[in-house]
Amino acid sequence: MIQIITHSPFIADYSLTEPVMSETTITHLTLGSLRDVLQQAGYRVETVTDPVANSVYLRSATAGLSFDIRPGNRLAGAAENFVDIAFVGVLQVQGELPLELVNRWNATRRFARLQLSQPFLVLSLDISVAGGVLPAYLRGQIEIWDHLIQQLIAYLREETPKLASAKAANSGTALNGQQPLPLGHDQAPATAPVDAA
Repeated sequence: MIQIITHSPFIADYSLTEPVMSETTITHLTLGSLRDVLQQAGYRVETVTDPVANSVYLRSATAGLSFDIRPGNRLAGAAENFVDIAFVGVLQVQGELPLELVNRWNATRRFARLQLSQPFLVLSLDISVAGGVLPAYLRGQIEIWDHLIQQLIAYLREETPKLASAKAANSGTALNGQQPLPLGHDQAPATAPVDAA
């Protein structure tokens, strides 16, 4: 056993195999406690009720993209307590978005996954507090989510113009090297811009 002398009036005994915890361990969440954590991280948060599923969840936004925070598995005997949450951001896709773009994102990023379900592009991140976590862990997961959304927006802004260029190049090739006809004022090119839902 090792004794640690702190500036507090007590002495803490612990073995080398036990973790030292200086903060309260989070073993479950409620919408209220989660709202507090998000607000402390600087987010504006609103409570939303899904009229179809009659379920309550939280909604916030970062980098101009709104996202939902949906409760997951509930604890038995305490309907308001849950042990995991899902952060979900949805973008509406106009035009065609190749799966290669989505797959490349998933192959080069960790923690969250991108899914194309026409006409929506969905970014999701699951966070679990099962077994107990420190508040700093939860705050870190929220920061990861924030960074991933910002990276996704930058990624799409960089990659979607490349799709339009590639499509234009392929159109020229399809016409046996002839230039494609210019579009009139009332026609728009068939590109794949991604707009926030």
